[in-house]
Amino acid sequence: MRSRQTGKIDERLNLPNALSFLLQDDGRIPNSKYPLLIYQAVVKNGDRSLAALFEELFRAHKWGGSLRDGIYTYHHYHSTAHEVLVVTRGSARVQLGGEKGITQKIHPGDVILIPAGVGHKNLGASNDLEIVGAYPKGQDWDMNCGKRTERPRADQNIARVRLPETDPIYGADGPLLDYWRS
Repeated sequence: MRSRQTGKIDERLNLPNALSFLLQDDGRIPNSKYPLLIYQAVVKNGDRSLAALFEELFRAHKWGGSLRDGIYTYHHYHSTAHEVLVVTRGSARVQLGGEKGITQKIHPGDVILIPAGVGHKNLGASNDLEIVGAYPKGQDWDMNCGKRTERPRADQNIARVRLPETDPIYGADGPLLDYWRS
């Protein structure tokens, strides 16, 4: 990917193999009009800390609130922010979109781009699982678990969440912008 900021191709990254999933409201989890995206194996080599590499990319592409953690073992979603999660160590099986959503195995270098409203849950992980996450500049996350009392406030919040300025991994030229603006 060629960075608009520097004009150089970022040699550390593979071109994205993007999986796209448009997940429907299941009554508890609202999901989104934007597709959930998974970029598979975006890193060319593991010669440095993947966590540090992705934190650097997030900062460069205006994504903040970076965290290192895992994924909660219950269905949850954020109505006030989009989210990016990257596997930097270990692996996990995640359910995305609520009980009626999809199940995906994720590995180091996999990136999950989660639009506001899309549910996510850890169904089981290796003991060494490490996730690095972030949110678009200016967006603060909240926590919702699919309770009926969360809606319609959550739906109103989701409708107000702005699109990110850049793709958290590939910047201004990243596929996120194409998928979410169409």
